[in-house]
Formats: sequence, structure tokens, C-alpha cells
Amino acid sequence: MKKWLSGFLLVLTAGFVLAGCNSEGAADQGSAEDVDQEIVVNAMSEPPDLDPALATDTTSGWVLDHVFEGLYTKDKEGNPVLGTASDVQVSDDGKTYTFTIREDATWSDGSPVTAQDFEYGWKRVLNPDTGSSFAFYMYYIKGAEAYNKGEGSVDDVGVRAEDEKTLVVDLEAPLGYFDELLTMWTFYPVKKDVVESDANWSASEDSYVSNGPFKLTSWEHDSQVVIEKNEEYWDKDVVKLDKVTYEMVNDATTYYQMFKTNELDLIQTLPTDVIDQEKDSEEYKETPYFGTYMYMFNVDKEPFTNAKIRRAFSLAVDRTSLTENVSKAGETPAYAFVPEGVETPEGDFRETGGAYFEEDAGKAKQLLQEGMEEEGWDELPEVTLLYNTSENHKKIAEAVQEMYSQNLGVDIKLSNQEWKTYLDTTEQGNFQMARMGWIGVLVDPVVILDYYLGDSPNNRTNWINEEYDELIAQAKVEQDEQKRYDLLHQAEEVLMEDLPFNPIYHYTNTYLTSQNFEDIVYPVNRYPYLKWAQKVSE
Repeated sequence: MKKWLSGFLLVLTAGFVLAGCNSEGAADQGSAEDVDQEIVVNAMSEPPDLDPALATDTTSGWVLDHVFEGLYTKDKEGNPVLGTASDVQVSDDGKTYTFTIREDATWSDGSPVTAQDFEYGWKRVLNPDTGSSFAFYMYYIKGAEAYNKGEGSVDDVGVRAEDEKTLVVDLEAPLGYFDELLTMWTFYPVKKDVVESDANWSASEDSYVSNGPFKLTSWEHDSQVVIEKNEEYWDKDVVKLDKVTYEMVNDATTYYQMFKTNELDLIQTLPTDVIDQEKDSEEYKETPYFGTYMYMFNVDKEPFTNAKIRRAFSLAVDRTSLTENVSKAGETPAYAFVPEGVETPEGDFRETGGAYFEEDAGKAKQLLQEGMEEEGWDELPEVTLLYNTSENHKKIAEAVQEMYSQNLGVDIKLSNQEWKTYLDTTEQGNFQMARMGWIGVLVDPVVILDYYLGDSPNNRTNWINEEYDELIAQAKVEQDEQKRYDLLHQAEEVLMEDLPFNPIYHYTNTYLTSQNFEDIVYPVNRYPYLKWAQKVSE
């Protein structure tokens, strides 16, 4: 049974843990005090949104996790610990949390962080007018779902500031992982006067105010983001880096060469054709990533209105060949949605649930023919597979394109868009079949399965199943652990029967990191965390 997934985890992914780069560096380079404490990393693409209420992807989250902090944060081992809160008291029934905000918690503009900042920030996420795609993560809070869906009042939401430093949160039911959930960026505070004085406050360093270990100091859109040490941060003494630069280089060959010429200190999602030669390098790191790489089917667009055709397209993909010969980063072929790594009373959730299908070209052809007959089609409607611009995504899409040609006799077209545009396109439903990745907010099946809820803004397939939604709802309030997992298994079974998506593999992340740095943390759900990072040599 895998033990690496024991802490808090996240989300929509554009590309593709204390694990320090424990290099001593060159002995003649002097101590860490003698080197510039700066690091240059590759974000690959423009962060779509640096507003905690609106961000939905890991690229934006990478920056947000460094410039903001919630009531809880994470330690080096990935465990939730108090962050902007100095104390928490939980009622005997587990439904009421009373937080005390640190006296020394300060915004980057020098003003104090208050309980009102959290109340305002959370209720802003839930406000239907905000349009937050991640508002559903707050539905555990009393009255939150009703308010977000326009069926209740903001006054009934169970979040209230009793004074400047006391925040009380009432839950609908006890939630064992509430502390982990609160480390997610959706629960970060925002400053009311900053937000309400400028609708575009989060798009420029001039108007940006945050409360984390770093602050935003430059944003050259589609080029780079720069964050610098926040001297107002309450725990600033543990922050060693003075500056972090996020470059936006999307071509894998280019950013690999930039790493080799010391223009980048850290890159992720290595070009597939260099992985074999880099695996023995001290700079190479491979980490599990609690999520699933998939192709979504738009069930309102032909031919994927037909369930048999969706299943045919799933059975025709050789996942073992893809992971061994194309992606090559140690990924696990996916025959379900929830990855391995969730420990349950009966064992690993994935091992217990097993695979829901197996590759079978013959069966795929049969299902395709049956589906076409059901629809009265002599020819299959033309199919285009959409993916976000990335060399690795392109290689996988081309391999899948060839598999459909050989195993189904179907020639599909390929199309790609830049990440931000791609998110808008898929959100609007302007696709037939599209690449997506979903990473768990924490290591639990429910936060993976949440993706395909009928009312989830992240579910871009237009698939709605009342039985599925009800099983997830029951699981969220079930206090008996085994019964809860049984409900989640039943929900996944419903999902895998209808197959509104084609699971390809469960993620692994690959990195190259300069050995001039140590104490970089590599979470199993997010990109590297740099709060404790230190440059030890030039």
C-alpha cells in the first residue's frame, strides 16, 4: 500500500515532498549569506487569474500559495498547521470552529489582517455574482450552498467575525479534514477596500495586496511574474529567498535548454525525449501527483452524445504504450477516475475498486458500430481533439490519434490553444473531446469525484446524473468511515458506466532543479513550494 499520499493536496492542470535538493554546492562558492537569494522557475504559461476567488488552475495556484496564507498552512512534510490563525477551538460536536487571528498577521501594505478579512473573502467566493468555480468547496459551511445557488441569504452563511481577531465558522456536519481544506487558496482572505476600489486589483502589482511569505512586485503579462520576500509577513524569518521569478516558456525543448544554460533554476514536465538520459542525474526528481490525466467528452456534441461511442473511444487507447513510450515519467495507466494513494479500512481505495474496463480494440469497434446504428449514422461525425498548447500534450494527442486510426478506423483532427484561451473555450463547451487534468485538493476520493457533479462549474462535459450526485451528497455527511467509502465506490461505478470522459493515466511529475538550492518542497498535489528554499552556492 502506498504511503506517500498522507497529507493535504489540488485542480485543473496546464501541464505538467520535505524533499530538499540536498546538495552541498561547490565548496569554494562560500556560504549561503554570500550568494544572491534569487531563483528563476518556469511557470510555462500565463497564470489565468491571481484572484483567490477566481483561480481554478495549478499555474495560478503556484503563485497564490506563495503570496497568500490562510488560517492554516502546511509544514515541510505537508501537514496542516496553523498559519494566519494562532489558535483554534472546536466544539464538542465538531461543527463549530473558533479561530483567533495572529496579532502579528499583517497585509503586505502594513495593515493588520482581521477576522473581517476572512469573512469578507469567503462570502465573496460564495456570492453568486462573483462567479467562483470553486465555491462548492465551501458548501460544508452552514448556509453556504443555499447562498451560492441564490436560494438563501448571506446572513445565513456560517462565517462571522465576532471582533477584529475572532472568526467563528459553523459547518453543516463534522468534517475530519477541514483543517486540510482550509489550506486551499479559495479560503484565503482578501482585503475589502483593495478589492472594491479596483475591479482589476489582481491583474497588476500596483494594486495587489496579499498576506503571504512573498508579495507580487512585477507582472509582465505573458512574459514573467516576480514575487519578492514580504517583510510584513509574520513568519518572515524562515523565508530565505529575496526574489522568485516565474518565467512563461511553454516550449519544452526551449525551457529544457534554458535550464541547461542556467537561465532557469527549476523546470517541470520534462520533454519526454530527455527523461531517460536525465533519470540518473542528481538534478532529476520524480514525484507522485494525486490526479488523473484525461480526455473529456462533451455529451451534448455528436458523436459523444452516444454512450457506446464514448466507451469505444476509451477502449481503443493503449495506456501502457502511452505511459511507457510517450509520456515516460512513471505514470500509472488509468482505468478509473480516483488514483491510488487513499487508505481505507479495506485497503487502498483504487485497489479495492479495481479497474472498470480494459483495452480491447475488437470490442471498441463493435461498440462504435452499435452506437452509430443507434444514431442512424452511416458515417461517424468528424471528431476534433482539443488540447492546451504543450509539446508533451501534443505527443500524447498524436499517439492517441494514431491509436484511433488503427484500432477504430477513425481519423480524428487535432487542435490546440494557449492555456487561458483553452480554459475559456472548454468552459463555454465549445469542444467535442478535450484534454484535462484534475488534481485532488486533498487525498480523498470525494475531491476527485466532485469534478463530475452535475452542478460543478468544473464539469465541462454537460454530463449530469442524479444518482451520482446523490451518492456524493450522502458520502459528504456520512460519519461511518467504511459506509462513506462504500458510497464513493458506488458513485465512481455510476461515473465509469456512463464514461463522460476517457481516463488516460494517473500523474507523476518530473523536475530538474539546480543543485545550488536546498529545502525546496515538492508536494504531491501542487508545484514546488519555496517558502523555506535557500540558495547555497552560485
